[in-house]
Formats: sequence, C-alpha cells, structure tokens
Amino acid sequence: MIIYGIKIDSDIVLPIDIPENIVSRYSVELSLALPGKLKSEVSSRFPFYTSHGRRVYLSSAGDIDGCERGAPWCYEVEDVVSFFWIGGERTIYYEMGKHGDANLLNFWFTHLFLPLFCTLEGMYDFLHAGAIEIAGKPILFIAPSMGGKSTLTNHFILRDHVLVSDDKVPTFVEDEKFMVAGSHPYHRPYRKFEELGFRVDSFIKDFKPIHAFYALEGVAADGDITINEINGAEKFRTLLPNYLYMFSFLREQRLQYLSSMLNQIKVFKITIPWDMKRLEEVRIAICTHCSGIK
Repeated sequence: MIIYGIKIDSDIVLPIDIPENIVSRYSVELSLALPGKLKSEVSSRFPFYTSHGRRVYLSSAGDIDGCERGAPWCYEVEDVVSFFWIGGERTIYYEMGKHGDANLLNFWFTHLFLPLFCTLEGMYDFLHAGAIEIAGKPILFIAPSMGGKSTLTNHFILRDHVLVSDDKVPTFVEDEKFMVAGSHPYHRPYRKFEELGFRVDSFIKDFKPIHAFYALEGVAADGDITINEINGAEKFRTLLPNYLYMFSFLREQRLQYLSSMLNQIKVFKITIPWDMKRLEEVRIAICTHCSGIK
C-alpha cells in the first residue's frame, strides 16, 4: 500500500483501496508493538486542535518547538487512537483508544496523521489545496475553508481529470523542480466526519512538477470568470495561509522553501461565479488558460 508516495508496511489491514504501480519515495512500518519505554518517555501533552468532532493532542518529551531529532512523539486522537514514533525513525506505533477500530484508525492515519508525520520528519512540505491534472500537468486550487476547492476538484474529476489530492498536497524538490506526490485516491465533495470519501479510478501514480496555482475568488452568480496573474509579495501572501504545519522550529526553512517555490511557479487568481451550473465554464476557462502557461 502506497499513500503520499510512502510504502506502508502494516500489521493491521487498513480498509483502503490503493491502485497498483504507484511510485514511492519512502517506506514506513505501522506496528502495534509499542515499546513501553517509548510511551513513558512522552511526558508533555499539548492540545493541538479539534477536528472531525474530536480533540487531538500532540506530545513529546518537552517543549514541542524545541524538539530535536531522536525525540519521542505522540499524536493522540482522544478515545480513538494514539500514534507514537521516534524522530528520525520510520516505525510508527499505534495504540487503540476505547472507541477505536480499523476504520477510524485508517481515516486518522491516512487523512490527518501522515501529513503531520511527514512534515515533522522533513519528508514533504504540505499545502492545503485541491489538485488535479490538466493534460498531465498538476494544477493546485487554493482557497479559504468553504471557498470552493473541493467542489471544483470534484467537477474536474467528474470530467475525467486525474486526481492528485483532494485536500493536502505533499510537495518536495527534485532536480531543482517543485514536485507533487499523490495523496490517496479518495475525495470528499461534502462535509461528513471521519470519512475518506469517494474512491477515484483516475489517480496520479508518479511524481510530477507543479504547473501552476489557481487562487479561487467567489463572485456573484452572474459575474464574469476572469483569470489574472498574481505577482510580487501578493503571491506570498496568497499562498502562505495554505501552507500547513508552521511550527516555529520549522518556520525559517519553510518560509525559504515557499519563497523559492513562488519564484519558480506562477500563481493566478480566478473569479468563480457562485452558480453550480457554471462550473463547466470555469473548468474550460482554466483548461484553456493552463495550456498557455510556459
């Protein structure tokens, strides 16, 4: 099983259907054999966020923003599952909570824990975006929450475009190009807790360079569809809120990464009428525009 370009060797069967022949960059082990020493070394517990109706905690041996390689970590979904690991190592241990089961473990591991783990371990930088391919080139849609990313991504999927990621896009640098890996072949064009979503047949299987970003801006239902390039510092301000997991000890290197990315990749603002009947107009406009980007 390969998720986010990572080969997962697991001692529990996860209820997820992954296509064959996906390329991987890393491998990790998911194991129930949690060492007692590791669990006891995680001494500091901090509220991280609330998601899908559950409280989530991030723990380590001390101040999280001061953690170094080799530090113990724990990502705890209250009453569902806890994931433990040692910084710099590639074994992830899990411990079920009183309400935990394979389906919930699968959701939290795939949708929320792995992106955090990959960020802390320096494997990827994640962007909060929907991503599809146009003529084999990855295009990323960015917008605030409820800003139309999932709806637009879903419309492209229904028109036979290849899915890259529904929500969290893993990026990395290879041969001086900013690349994407596919997340997983599920998408959620709806708001329902603890579900991966609908399975997609057309899913990216290799790593590809990012072609462009489109920042979505809603307008009146009868408004015009316009596409304009964003330049200068506005590019940075547009993308920064969509950069996931900005821990203070990662901040400097991640800001440098984002600056380098935006020096290489173009960002465009597209106005999207709030009318579902006009989504095909939007898709055609983006496809036509994308074909002219050099």
